[in-house]
Amino acid sequence: MNHPFLRNVLLVTALMSFYHVAHADYTPADSLRFTKWNPGLNSVGGIPNRTQVSATVQASAYGNGSTEASSAIQSAIDNCPAGQVVQLSAGTFKVNNLVLISKGITLRGAGSGKTILQKTNGAIKDSGLGADAQPLIIIGPGRWVGPDSATSRNLAADANKGANSVTVANGAGFAAGQFVLLDELSGASWQSDRLGQGQVFASPDYRVVWKAHNPTIQYVDDFDATTGTHWDPMGWFCRYDRPTSEIKEVAGVSGNVITFTTPLHISYRTSHTAQLTRYTPTGNGGNGGVQVTYAGVEGLTVTGGSDGAIRFEVASYCWAKDVEVTIWVGEGIAVDNSYKCEVRDSYIHYSAVWQPGGGSYCISLADGSSEILVENCITVLADKMMVVRCCGAGSVFGYNYTDQGIINYSPGWVEIGLNASHMVGPHHVLFEGNYGFNWDSDNTHGNSIYMTVFRNLLSGFRSACRNQTDDSLIDDVDQQNNGPKRCIGAMSYSYWMTFVGNVLGTQGKMGGWEYDRSVANGWDAPGIWLLGWDGAMIDTSVEKTAVRDGNWDWLQSKQSWHNSTPVTLQNSLYLTGKPAFFGNCPWPWVTPEGTVKTAVLPAQARFNTIMFDSACPSCLSASLINGRKNTAGPAPFTASSRHLARSVVFDYSLDNSSPVRMEIIGINGKKLYTLVNEQKTAGNHSVVFNTSNVPAGIYFCRLTTNNDAWAGKFIVR
Repeated sequence: MNHPFLRNVLLVTALMSFYHVAHADYTPADSLRFTKWNPGLNSVGGIPNRTQVSATVQASAYGNGSTEASSAIQSAIDNCPAGQVVQLSAGTFKVNNLVLISKGITLRGAGSGKTILQKTNGAIKDSGLGADAQPLIIIGPGRWVGPDSATSRNLAADANKGANSVTVANGAGFAAGQFVLLDELSGASWQSDRLGQGQVFASPDYRVVWKAHNPTIQYVDDFDATTGTHWDPMGWFCRYDRPTSEIKEVAGVSGNVITFTTPLHISYRTSHTAQLTRYTPTGNGGNGGVQVTYAGVEGLTVTGGSDGAIRFEVASYCWAKDVEVTIWVGEGIAVDNSYKCEVRDSYIHYSAVWQPGGGSYCISLADGSSEILVENCITVLADKMMVVRCCGAGSVFGYNYTDQGIINYSPGWVEIGLNASHMVGPHHVLFEGNYGFNWDSDNTHGNSIYMTVFRNLLSGFRSACRNQTDDSLIDDVDQQNNGPKRCIGAMSYSYWMTFVGNVLGTQGKMGGWEYDRSVANGWDAPGIWLLGWDGAMIDTSVEKTAVRDGNWDWLQSKQSWHNSTPVTLQNSLYLTGKPAFFGNCPWPWVTPEGTVKTAVLPAQARFNTIMFDSACPSCLSASLINGRKNTAGPAPFTASSRHLARSVVFDYSLDNSSPVRMEIIGINGKKLYTLVNEQKTAGNHSVVFNTSNVPAGIYFCRLTTNNDAWAGKFIVR
């Protein structure tokens, strides 16, 4: 099934009074917080629209999934000239051996849901890892490539945030056009733990805090303090003990001065042995490789990945566009050692097993990856929506819909939603215009710093769904013991966070919530803010170093300014104007200063369309309001629902006579009842659905006419 963008979304009448925000500047007093965000391919005019097809591979030639097709696809890629396209037909391709894209070509299908790359010896739905642990697609020179530490050169002087160049001790070997890794040692040693748990292994300024205590905290720490201070996990996602990093593109070299195409996002210090390192074809212990540039994957579905599904490994200016990823182990889309790559307009959902431990992440950035753009995507039904480990500088998560983060053996635990954390080192990632059930910064494997969260809707609740293991209902609104419920959290050691212009909570659903929640109240006492939390303890420095300005919350029904006087907020921190994918929808869609607080997020509307068109099991609408899609032109009808005792009434009005079909669909995607299936005259109509003998649960009503459709969710209690 193709998943089209919802180009025309009918807004409810209230949105006609939407308040458009004038462009202005909000700038925090601390200049270290903001950076220059110009991620992905924005700086080069966007993803290229390639039209020259080098070769077409037909699914029918390989039994539409019955015969292995990976070698044919690989051969077409290997023989494709740079800048051209390998076209895959509609249909299913068996791809049990990974496909490597190591040059600047496009692998393009007929559309996500139409062209399907299926790994049959990989991840197994609701079970886990298959016999062969490989991804389906790698964009880059290989799987385990990385920087060549033999080329590392020490910085001769400190490099300040915002600078466009560094001075190294020896500039030999550096050249314009290269991509290089800039990093520094953490400088960690045993420091006083701000939670009162002895000592923690951290830098003196707490810019880096590893997950290690002295004495060791069993089942919490990554490291055992009794074994010294040299631990393998300190090199999992970075060069050893160098988690603060970013990848840069060299613009020019003059002696020992290396100039970059973009400014530094954080400072690098000679006292921490800051170094600049090249990527070479033969370095990294034989796993060398230089960046693959301008390669892309478009318009296809991948399923069964068992070492992730799609991986960017040492790639720059590369992309995934209109891809669907499902049933994987590891990361749905992984971006490692990469620069200015882009993931957009994509749908990552339903990992093989919804469990922590590295096997159920929708999107992952790691190993110094910088200035990455993830935009207009949908991520649902996995353990973690995203993780960012030892990287992230200058990256943006923009205008995505993220929901239903679940641990299948502990479904009441409200997982972390939007975040740039899960391993020490992430910094200066922007979250703008997203929908999430929460934003948080976990400290599972160390801290993250300097995040900016701007104009997001953070509801505080996961949308209701069914658990993977036993089909039991998960509903944070009604299940009071689910927790910790929060709109914005930041675990201990998450410092210098900036939260501006967000809408927090869900209107009419905030009974029993607190504004700044005390952990002492327990997880059954949800809070708008949960800063510094860590079990039953609070790191008060998290709140002290946070900026909270211009956020609207539905508990107080007001906009709050904690750190400055009210000012007008700019529309965006990385866009120069309204993005094309918003079509006729208002932008910005999150306006805490406006009469209407939120409008339509295209990714969320697209998700609702996918769900209602496919009657998707497990997935539910992201809100309790009614949704609709309108194919073109003025709305031919209006519709709504209202609850009465033991019944639901569906009201609709037709502008013209039309055939009408109204159906009730269960949460499992099955059609249960047909209420209307006949020609109806223009005018007002009502249908009463008697729920006296209908089991309690969540249901959908779908109404279709000649050229339009409406869908609404309702609950029978």
